[in-house]
Amino acid sequence: MRKRLLILGGTTEARALGKAVAEAGIDGVLSLAGRVERPLRQPLPQRVGGFGGIKGLRSYLHTEQITHVIDATHPFAAQMSRNALAACSAESLPYLALTRAPWSAQSEDNWHQVPDIAGAVAALAGRARRVMLAIGRQNLLAFAAQPQHFYLLRLVDPPEAPLPLPQTHVIIDRGPFTPESDRALMEAHRIDLIVSKNAGGTGASAKLTAARALRLPVIMIDRPALPARAEVHDVTGVLDWLDHADTPRGV
Repeated sequence: MRKRLLILGGTTEARALGKAVAEAGIDGVLSLAGRVERPLRQPLPQRVGGFGGIKGLRSYLHTEQITHVIDATHPFAAQMSRNALAACSAESLPYLALTRAPWSAQSEDNWHQVPDIAGAVAALAGRARRVMLAIGRQNLLAFAAQPQHFYLLRLVDPPEAPLPLPQTHVIIDRGPFTPESDRALMEAHRIDLIVSKNAGGTGASAKLTAARALRLPVIMIDRPALPARAEVHDVTGVLDWLDHADTPRGV
């Protein structure tokens, strides 16, 4: 039975899945949100940009004769995941999330967990500090409410407009990073606090290992809540699922 996959990507896991799918000779397309100006080359055909909500995604699934959807978006891309779940349910298509297991604090860690971006902003109230703001570029505006801090940002692409933070140093770089390099970065900028989303996985965990070694506190932002869904945490799990998942349309 022919399979045609839609991989909702933008993560290291999506790239690994795309490579495995291409090597297995499975037909598929990798969809990227377009938030990175210089996406890495992928072994599968790509589309870039949004779908236009649930209705637009349903139309795409039908027009492109997609048989299976693998959601390998970032754990904080909650709206895309909700739309994908709803569209697959409406179209009776198999859906699977390839997601990273969340991080858990170790005994040596000093984490302050908050439910969302607003909670992280509120937790920064008080005296001026030197903060590594490791959240990407999508939510930076919210932290303008705490302008007393120095913020160290590490972004994949240069900012398109002046940042809303008066005391900022921006590093343009692409991971994965090492604990040694992140520790050196924190020491060089005299960082005394990290703000991080609980992205999970290993590719972005170096900053947490470095913070642990330096005994720095971390404000950890919880993942957004999602409806119940089928999940796996590695590419092998996706390939096994593809071997057994039904294709209701019979294409």
